[in-house]
Amino acid sequence: MKKYILLSSILFTAGSLLAADAMPKGEVTAAALALGNSANYSWHTAIASPGGGGRFNGPTDGKTEKAGYTFITMTRGDNTTEAVLQGTNGAVKTPDNGWETLAELAKDTGNGNGNGGFNPNAFLARALTNYKTPDAIVTNLVDKVAALKIDGGAYAGDLTEDGAKSLLSMGRRPGGGAGPDISNAKGSVKFWLKDGLLVKYELKVSGTVSFNGNDRDVDRTTTVDIKDVGTTKVEVPDEAKKKL
Repeated sequence: MKKYILLSSILFTAGSLLAADAMPKGEVTAAALALGNSANYSWHTAIASPGGGGRFNGPTDGKTEKAGYTFITMTRGDNTTEAVLQGTNGAVKTPDNGWETLAELAKDTGNGNGNGGFNPNAFLARALTNYKTPDAIVTNLVDKVAALKIDGGAYAGDLTEDGAKSLLSMGRRPGGGAGPDISNAKGSVKFWLKDGLLVKYELKVSGTVSFNGNDRDVDRTTTVDIKDVGTTKVEVPDEAKKKL
């Protein structure tokens, strides 16, 4: 009898710990889903990279409406790019050609000489094709966290190694090529909730990215502030709508 009581106690304690661990993740996921089910919202994304981020860093401002348009403004150095997404379709405003579809943008050599090498327009087209709004990003991020706990009013936790690697990786190259090798990957996240909605999150990730024999140390902090839930107006130029 004592053996059964002890076993039951152990199982009960283990179950309680698992439930306690799952509860914060469930609350954050529910808050992100509630945000995604809102009629509309806006956000501001800031990226800090002590080692320098080059062309990939810079603020992004976005507006989205449920089952409607998502309007994005990205600033990278002296360049500002506007993009509109609707479902699987997208359009980007380019300096030379005005509004182009993502397919048209991907065909542009982006360097003016057609000699190959890095194509920023094709890179941008791929990035926008896979673009996720903050609510979708957070529901995915929660699965990459080992555990969450309340820390100073936020839900905080460390990323799993696999989770950090996936965020550092640029994925597979066009044509089926392998992505970069990732080492020393680690990271952490914080989520802020208010009235059952996600209002802010912070993602820190670091590691070494190796591609074609070149190593690059990455140390990046992404902070996203969410605002104007239910009062955001998404205005899309007619020229952009014609491309969707």
